[in-house]
Amino acid sequence: MIEVGNVNIRETTQYELPLLKSNLDVGYDIYPTHKISDNLINIGYDSLAKELATFKQIKIDGYVGINFEEVKGKLSESFKKINIEPQWINVEKTYKDEETIDDLVSPFLGGDDPVFGKVTSLNLIDFFDEKQLDGLVEQACDSLIIYYGKGASLVPVESSKLVYFEISKNEIQFRSRAGSINNLGATHADNPGMMYKRFYFVDWIVLNRHKNEIKDNIDYFIDGQRTENISWIEGSHWRSSIKSLLKSPIRVRPWFEPGVWGGQWIKDKIKGLQEDVVNYAWSFELILPENGVIIESSKVMLEFSFDFLMFFSGESVLGKDYDIYGYEFPIRFDFLDTYKGGNLSVQCHPQLSYIKEHFGENITQEETYYILDCSDDAHVYLGFQDGIDPKKFETELSNSIKEEKEVEITDFVQRFKSIKHELYLIPPGTIHSAGEGNLVLEISSTPYIFTFKMYDWLRPGLDGKPRPLNLKRGLDNVVFEYSGQRVNDELISKPRLKERSSDFDLYHLPTHKKHLYDVHRYILKNSTNIEMHGKAHVLSLVQGDKIEIIANGKSTLYNYAESILIPASVQEYTVKNLSQKPIMFVKAFIK
Repeated sequence: MIEVGNVNIRETTQYELPLLKSNLDVGYDIYPTHKISDNLINIGYDSLAKELATFKQIKIDGYVGINFEEVKGKLSESFKKINIEPQWINVEKTYKDEETIDDLVSPFLGGDDPVFGKVTSLNLIDFFDEKQLDGLVEQACDSLIIYYGKGASLVPVESSKLVYFEISKNEIQFRSRAGSINNLGATHADNPGMMYKRFYFVDWIVLNRHKNEIKDNIDYFIDGQRTENISWIEGSHWRSSIKSLLKSPIRVRPWFEPGVWGGQWIKDKIKGLQEDVVNYAWSFELILPENGVIIESSKVMLEFSFDFLMFFSGESVLGKDYDIYGYEFPIRFDFLDTYKGGNLSVQCHPQLSYIKEHFGENITQEETYYILDCSDDAHVYLGFQDGIDPKKFETELSNSIKEEKEVEITDFVQRFKSIKHELYLIPPGTIHSAGEGNLVLEISSTPYIFTFKMYDWLRPGLDGKPRPLNLKRGLDNVVFEYSGQRVNDELISKPRLKERSSDFDLYHLPTHKKHLYDVHRYILKNSTNIEMHGKAHVLSLVQGDKIEIIANGKSTLYNYAESILIPASVQEYTVKNLSQKPIMFVKAFIK
């Protein structure tokens, strides 16, 4: 918990992103950076105020989660040091009234559903009283005028400089849990679950559309996620860094969360994380809507959302698949840690038609579990037992909810011994769970919150409250035909040798016909050149300490368990084994 002026700003045990990059080599890097030229990233409000002091009109825009009154206060102090007193105009005061905004967003929030809503069709201008917004221009005077708040760039003033404040998605959630921020257009904090639902289905959608529209006009880009300081860069340098990023491998910043079933593998293996936590259940390795990219200049770090890469040059990232997926990067990597933890809920994910109709998503969750590591007694729950009665299954789960009664889940669901480096296939509608004792590399398609929990072992969440179950939605989507021998035949990938040389063995790990992506695994002795054929690749080193990837003349080292995105524009890259023993990495790509 961090307090500023006796107010809790963020509720989490996780560290804030440091200002400076450490040179310590501790293996897996929790703050991966991409170096740009020296002295391009600046630190602090004082330096920003000096930069802005010569202008007459400034717009300070930014993302939900930024406390713009705090920004005003700190910048005012810095301006005062150089004898400048700006006139501050809060554009959020021209939002429509809260009741009107509540009515506006209500159709996208799923009513009383604690988790699910529908992707909004709103734009940021819909939150404003446009007449009042236009009227702000009339408040102009001879002193420096600063329009500030979410949507400040919409004020119809020409010849002004645009400053944009970014904040990482994990920090938004940490602040919402502390009740220190509000949703877009709201005047008070709600409970964190309701706030997240509104972030996901409304706020982030609206503000992403907005920042896509203004991205080319940003004069100064600010990383505003730290509670006491900022790092910032001129907009032209920031845009140039993005252009450069797309020519080589990219590693986004992962972030980590505890959970009721979380384990100890991440705590034991990944250094630099807060150790005084009960567990880590997730590592968000590559999930476009959540992760950011860190650039580094003279050791100073600045993070921006991965979305900007797609907005600036989605075609460079996705290649020939851009016409299908647009700004959505459709492959995600994350870790599920149940090692010395507990079972995940027994669950399924929606069919494509269902997720489109009910939630407004364009693709659905098509998952696989790659077992990166496991204990000897670990298992994966996958598919139904042969010949089960669907009605009896429904009745048992319904009674479990009503009577808080345990279910012998293996009477209905098959359980397989976890095998290291095995790939378990989870197309939409497949009943499944990762049992205790696994470190799962989840290779999936991008939607990531549409999990229909059908049985959760009668346990509360970390907050002591019951975890929401989604039995009806699960039953509407579950495929009872994934049962018996068919599960072993169709839902456990059977590796096939695709190519063999003195340097490597390349195996195809076939995914299900309903998966939009495929998986290859390399057993690498020396090195291999990989052509991309107009496709983005996502890699993870699943055995061995370190590899070197060379692309367009640039060499980068990556560690065990790190996930790497190779943009399609790279076209070809080389992977080198830096050890004496063979190493292993997996590669996912769109079919």
